[in-house]
Amino acid sequence: MNELNRKVGEMNHDGLITDLNPPVQVFGRTIAKTSADKLFKRGMIMARSEANGNLYPLGSVPGASDTLTPDCVLCDDTLVTPGGNVNAAVYTAGCFDPGKITVADGYTMTDEDMDELRMRNIVFRAAFAAN
Repeated sequence: MNELNRKVGEMNHDGLITDLNPPVQVFGRTIAKTSADKLFKRGMIMARSEANGNLYPLGSVPGASDTLTPDCVLCDDTLVTPGGNVNAAVYTAGCFDPGKITVADGYTMTDEDMDELRMRNIVFRAAFAAN
């Protein structure tokens, strides 16, 4: 009956996090509902609405008199539906591989986006293959 040596699960390293400095921080935030079912993938950069505090994929078009500010990185694949806002875990600090992150379709991150994220302790450094 000794369960101490039983295999519980597996972890597959996806290379999203590339360094321990700055330390990774995880918090819960709210992603705004969508007009159709949409799967947001782990590593998506999310922007925070000044008007309602909800998150939207970086590169989304803000509503009238609203501003979206780059804010965090999505921790896990998250399905968002028209049914309502979704609570999700996000990285609010850490070092990430720029080749593993995503933004809204058709959008390219700008230097201003990178600076805004850097001010929040989110930095980007490519991972190197092991020898």
